[in-house]
Amino acid sequence: MSQTETPTMQSLQAEVSRLREDLQMRDQLVQQLSQELFRLVKGKSDFTPTAQVPEEYVAQMRSLREQLQGVEEQVQFYQEEIAKRDRERETLEQSVAELTERSRMLEQVVQELPEIYRQKFAERIEPVKEKVEALQRENRRLHAELQSVSYRLAVRTRRRSGRLELPSLSDTPGGSVSLPTFGNA
Repeated sequence: MSQTETPTMQSLQAEVSRLREDLQMRDQLVQQLSQELFRLVKGKSDFTPTAQVPEEYVAQMRSLREQLQGVEEQVQFYQEEIAKRDRERETLEQSVAELTERSRMLEQVVQELPEIYRQKFAERIEPVKEKVEALQRENRRLHAELQSVSYRLAVRTRRRSGRLELPSLSDTPGGSVSLPTFGNA
């Protein structure tokens, strides 16, 4: 059934109300007819009522009761549907509330991530910095030791030959000497 075919709850309730009013009116008419028939029969004892009139009303009453029962069943069906949808809506509202809270927590975590990464990076870089500093100290010590050894070697060579030997600039192609570098020492 499409939405245009499904009657709304209000229209169903209005239909039930109208059918009840019709039923009451027919009950009153039946009661009035019964009283009138009783009065007529009491006045004329030889008069027997025809079975056609009351049977016609009984058939109409039965039909109206069946219609009323059908409408009441529809009303009950729609009330159950409304209750079911209300439960679904409550479930969805609860889910939305939970997801909203989870989203808020995730947002907070995302906002805290840069600081957490900075802290973790600082924690991890500290041993690296210490190792670099240790390597630089070792490099400076080795450089100083190399200079000392070079000086002692030059002094020893001078004592033997009488002159100080220094590297010549013409020994290398192009006439330039490349000296090793030792970082920031």
